[in-house]
Amino acid sequence: MDLSKIKPRKAKKTTKRLGRGSGSGWGKTSGRGNKGAGQRSGKKLPYVGFRGGNLPLLRVIPKRGFHSVKKNDYQIVNLGNILKLSSSAGEVNPKLLKEMNLIKDENKPVKVLADIKGNFDKKLIFKADKFSKKAKELIEKAGGNIECLTR
Repeated sequence: MDLSKIKPRKAKKTTKRLGRGSGSGWGKTSGRGNKGAGQRSGKKLPYVGFRGGNLPLLRVIPKRGFHSVKKNDYQIVNLGNILKLSSSAGEVNPKLLKEMNLIKDENKPVKVLADIKGNFDKKLIFKADKFSKKAKELIEKAGGNIECLTR
């Protein structure tokens, strides 16, 4: 033990005691100011974005375009990528595509597109939610099958 390193204990921080006379520094209005909703008991701001009775910022900013509630975000997979990564798997389904890191989530819908350089010649069974017209043609031309998943 080194006497030069001894320090006194830190003092416990006392809580602010409101409304205990003017001598305490927190008497009379108890730090709430004069008049208005902030001074009243049980005050709550109406909501996030409330600007003191002015129109909220979210309503002031212009909105553009149309955002569909029923929009279906498809995870896109190209035949070229499947051709590069698949060895000799007989069936290509969302689970296999997830294992090959071509999609992020196997529970979300998958769409197969025909972006490929060269010929597609593998005889595979494809299970996906949607296919482009050209992808269907290429898969069926190679002798493969298509199964549309309904989710």
